[in-house]
Amino acid sequence: MNRVGIGYDVHRLAEGRKLYLGGVEIPHPRGLEGHSDADVLMHAICDAILGALGQADIGHFFPNSDPRWRGARSKVFLQEAARQVAFHDGKIVNIDATIIAQEPKISPYVAAMKENIAIALGINVRRVAIKATTNESLGFIGRGEGIAAMAVASVEVEE
Repeated sequence: MNRVGIGYDVHRLAEGRKLYLGGVEIPHPRGLEGHSDADVLMHAICDAILGALGQADIGHFFPNSDPRWRGARSKVFLQEAARQVAFHDGKIVNIDATIIAQEPKISPYVAAMKENIAIALGINVRRVAIKATTNESLGFIGRGEGIAAMAVASVEVEE
């Protein structure tokens, strides 16, 4: 049976933080604020995969109240999502994700993001799609106050 999950994450941009998206450090004067590295793309993908399995969200597996995850790279979260898929005798069919950011430009980093995500999930890079869009200068994203990501994951599991 093919199951689909959706994920969404958003974080505020803050001074003194590095900006990580899809496991890539992107040069930018501000980074995303959060307990871990705040990689909204990896977090959204993780939630999409867990949702396809009918599991709880990323916060259940990696609570921000747990000091072990302070500053953690989000690759660890994706690896756990992949482990959950394997535990349920499943297979990730594909990932489709969109980053919503007024700045910086994302396109120069997409290939590296796809590679990082594919490696963390143990899947072929052709199974990962990443797109980017702005918020047309509207709302908190349009004002450059934060970055969001949404993702859909298709997972094949035995019934």
